[in-house]
Amino acid sequence: MKTWRVGTRGSLLSHRQTDWVLTRLSEIYEDFTAEKVVIRTLGDRIGDRPLHEVGGKGFFVKEIEEALLAGRVDFAVHSLKDLPTELPVGLCLGAVCHRVERRDVIILPGAAPRRAWEDVAPELKKSLRVGTSSPRRQVQLVRWFPQWEFINIRGNIDTRLRKLDSGQCDVLIVAGAGLIRLGLEDRIAAFVPIDVCCPAPGQGALAVEMASHREDVDRLIRPLNDPDVLIETVAERTVVEVLQAGCRTPLGACALRQGDRLILDAVVAFGPPPMVKRCRCQTQLTGSLTDQIEQACRLGQKAGEHLKRNL
Repeated sequence: MKTWRVGTRGSLLSHRQTDWVLTRLSEIYEDFTAEKVVIRTLGDRIGDRPLHEVGGKGFFVKEIEEALLAGRVDFAVHSLKDLPTELPVGLCLGAVCHRVERRDVIILPGAAPRRAWEDVAPELKKSLRVGTSSPRRQVQLVRWFPQWEFINIRGNIDTRLRKLDSGQCDVLIVAGAGLIRLGLEDRIAAFVPIDVCCPAPGQGALAVEMASHREDVDRLIRPLNDPDVLIETVAERTVVEVLQAGCRTPLGACALRQGDRLILDAVVAFGPPPMVKRCRCQTQLTGSLTDQIEQACRLGQKAGEHLKRNL
């Protein structure tokens, strides 16, 4: 019986994400067995500087991708938002799946009760030290909260929560998906609406990366694909491709499938000083999954070109 080798980062969140994939595969295949291969990436080793200063998304996956290309692991599980849209030659996305939450969230010290954004937002309109190293969040949120001072907070979720609770910042903003996957929903004080802060492309979705030539891996993981998540993230990542955006680009893109409609919100900042441009596009989805993916791609191209005209 074959034991599949699965590449993952060492954080608790990475393990939880990989465990979800392995559990799902064990439900599909009765004889499925796998072992996790923990790979520490450069992004894990550099925890005291903003992501856009140390090289961007590839710093969280480079060593894992080298292991895939060398055949040391059979496939790898990532947060989709960590993966650049252009993968190394010889690698591809085998599956896009399991999106639990796409929005950012507000976290306050202690166990603040969950409230609606409309109830929390007025209390945030004062001078606060806000923990986030994301340019995307900063350029969008400063328009709503000009009094805020942004503090560089990196590290895993537990590290960030400790920094918040120890007084290094007054408010923490992170992706909601990580908290939910770790069972820390009680720390979420409020979800940030998409029209206030548009999420990162692919935020909240899982991706399985593999070597392009591995037909055995492709057959194994293909059933993991979630058609709705795949269509949404194709639109979002196409915006990135059109704008040729890297981690230094304050870019958000969020697509939502509602029945046979696909609605895409996108935002980019340019400047200086940063000027934020937003757009909303939608399309009617028809035909097969392949046709719908092509329509999602065209929608992302339309949104990207709209934003690009203002850069």
